[in-house]
Amino acid sequence: MLKESKAFSSFSVDNLEKAKKFYGSILELEVKDNPMGVLELHIEGSSPVMIYLKPDHQAATFTVLNFPVQHVENAVTELEEKGIHFEHYNDEHLRTDGRGIFRGDGPVIAWFKDPAGNILSIVETI
Repeated sequence: MLKESKAFSSFSVDNLEKAKKFYGSILELEVKDNPMGVLELHIEGSSPVMIYLKPDHQAATFTVLNFPVQHVENAVTELEEKGIHFEHYNDEHLRTDGRGIFRGDGPVIAWFKDPAGNILSIVETI
């Protein structure tokens, strides 16, 4: 029944205008206002991602959106120049370097947050 459905993802924020500026101006993604009062992120090759206002929003404690890139180091540099701060982890199974890049088991990846505190990542494609 659902295998032919055009699934899409969504997540909440506490301020749509801040989200629109962050995703549109800083991350340079195509952001559209939806008649239902939500934002649509249009990312090439993907279904639109819906961002909706939730007054009692609580930031996700997990990654809500991943952006594949060819070189995480280059992407970190570019995003840092735009004022993005990367998360640093020093857990037993998750340690990032001084730039916030994870180079352990699995793909090279770095995490950052949107203005609502949701966790996003850039992940190196192989």
